[in-house]
Amino acid sequence: MKFLTLKYLLLSCLFIATIWAGWEELKAQGADLLPIKYVKIQGTYKYVSKEEVKDVLLQKVMMGFLNTDMSIIRGELLDLSWVAEVNIQRVWPDTLEVKIYEQYPMTRWGETELLNEQGKLFKPDNLEKFRQLPLLIGPEGLENKLMTIMQYLQKILSTHFLVLKSFEVDKRRAWTLKLDNGMILKLGQKKPLERFNRFLTSLPILKKKRSRAIAKVDLRYANGYAVTWK
Repeated sequence: MKFLTLKYLLLSCLFIATIWAGWEELKAQGADLLPIKYVKIQGTYKYVSKEEVKDVLLQKVMMGFLNTDMSIIRGELLDLSWVAEVNIQRVWPDTLEVKIYEQYPMTRWGETELLNEQGKLFKPDNLEKFRQLPLLIGPEGLENKLMTIMQYLQKILSTHFLVLKSFEVDKRRAWTLKLDNGMILKLGQKKPLERFNRFLTSLPILKKKRSRAIAKVDLRYANGYAVTWK
């Protein structure tokens, strides 16, 4: 019985070795035996450069169906500034399917970067095209949290027919808002949302006094605020 078990074990090892050798032979012949004939690029995108995508793929698929390294292709595509995510798979016997998900810009972060819908930073070359997006400035590492707060502020202001142009949080965590009508709201660092809501409560009174003539509202007071007129 032990002899038969050993015999089957040796045969199994020989079979595996044969398969492995055959696989290595296929890989060695690579592009000559199993070339990639078709590359299907899926995804609707507005900002991703098609030429850059093609350049990355053309350089990598020449290794053939078996030898083309999916992780390297994915990494190089993700290095393109407007690419958010990439899925790649082989489709037997000669096709590579590539699905690209594009960055969706939500707001500007400082003067050189944008934030996508997940609150992640990316740095495109054509930032000038996005000057119409609201500006967010804050301490490094708080991008996602501050974007969530900014979206809340935008939603509340829109119910009062006001548009947020910029939201800045300085190193002391003091908040400053600027609206598209030129009005500046100084909320400070203590209970800024509470102060913001206090301002909105009294906004109907200010509107009677022509809110567009307001230059600045300083809410850094315990029980009230100061208004500077244009």
